Amino acid sequence: MNHRTKIAGSLLAAALLAAGCTGSGGTSKGADAEAPDDPAKVSGTITVLTHRTDLVQDGTMKKYAAEFNKTYPKVEVEFDALTDYEGEVKIRMNTENYGDVLMIPAVIKKNDYPRFFASLGAETDRAKKYLFTDFTTVDGKVYGQSPMGALPGFLYNKRVWKDAGITDWPTTPAEFVAGLKAVKAKTDAIPYYTNFKDMWPLTQWTYMDGAVSCDPQATSRLAGGDPWAKGEDLRVADTLLYDIVRGGLIEKDPTTTNWEASKPKLAKGDIATMWLGSWAITQFRAAAKQAGANPDDIGFMPFPAQRDGRFCATMSPDYNQAVNINSDHKAAARAWVDWFTDKSGYAADNLTVSPVKGTPLPEVLQPYEDADVQLIELDDAKGAEVKEIDNESEVGLWKPDYRQDLVDLARGARKGSLDDFLGDLGKRWEEARKSTGS
Repeated sequence: MNHRTKIAGSLLAAALLAAGCTGSGGTSKGADAEAPDDPAKVSGTITVLTHRTDLVQDGTMKKYAAEFNKTYPKVEVEFDALTDYEGEVKIRMNTENYGDVLMIPAVIKKNDYPRFFASLGAETDRAKKYLFTDFTTVDGKVYGQSPMGALPGFLYNKRVWKDAGITDWPTTPAEFVAGLKAVKAKTDAIPYYTNFKDMWPLTQWTYMDGAVSCDPQATSRLAGGDPWAKGEDLRVADTLLYDIVRGGLIEKDPTTTNWEASKPKLAKGDIATMWLGSWAITQFRAAAKQAGANPDDIGFMPFPAQRDGRFCATMSPDYNQAVNINSDHKAAARAWVDWFTDKSGYAADNLTVSPVKGTPLPEVLQPYEDADVQLIELDDAKGAEVKEIDNESEVGLWKPDYRQDLVDLARGARKGSLDDFLGDLGKRWEEARKSTGS
């Protein structure tokens, strides 16, 4: 899994997963990192912890820092790139020395953000300008800001689907399965590729929550009832995955899949479809160029469901940048967070969704705009409760295990029925919900 891919694996997980962290944290609870008024007066050396080891190694982050220095000439930015970002930062957060700016690790419980991070301001103010603010809001204050976001969808080879006789996006799960069957019958491509062995791609299926119902309150619904009840988004998604596998529309042996090898295979047309996110488009187009295939063959389609004649897609934040509450240079750290979000061009460079409201979608998502796909920003007010329920139930919405079991069930490597399988998930979820008081 390369470094851009790690973003995918963490994309919504960074915002939605949590366990616990026993670090000492900061003592100055509620400290603010206020935006500086005069850039010329901001000084100091700040360390930015990052998971983007690739961008540090190739000099891209240094170029960002050089641009930043044109506005903040007295601030020196140093980068500490960590390959095992989650593991390393978790250890460092047992001390006060975890950089001046960092991506909020998934392991930190949302309600603990004020212990570790300085506030960036009131949500009522920041939400006027930025997307995703409620993912890091505690008691009305925002503690992090994602520099980019993504949309979930199916990466597909347009040429292969056209050869199968399909040019319009399927609007129902049944139409989608019929499309895969046509691919199998009329082409030599593997209709759908699970990436079972690499595991993390299976977690991407959770990110369609909200797409079927077109409901910004989809996360709150997870906290309020059984996610696998009839008609609920996750039941629709998991049933579709089951039907795809059950129908023999995947690779011959899921236990031998290979993520890196799958990219050029889809680009060349050996694979027709994968469920991932918009972050992957650039990777697959690059793979197409390297394989001598046509990058324009890489398409992106929404989940096959419509509400009032429109597709819907949820916007999800990447890692959220935060200011260490213990930093001696909070003004400089805050200046970096704001500049990186507003001025760096990071989202555009990665062809992803800008968190600044009103920014046009990147060119790769033009088909979504042309098709009038409704983009939904999920309300994360109940996000902490959902994490607690998920941990207590041991279902693992953002872990690969239960969907690996689902794939095994569908391909006959595990005994049982789909109804019993989903019913068991729902029962465990409901028991956990009651025991946590949600």
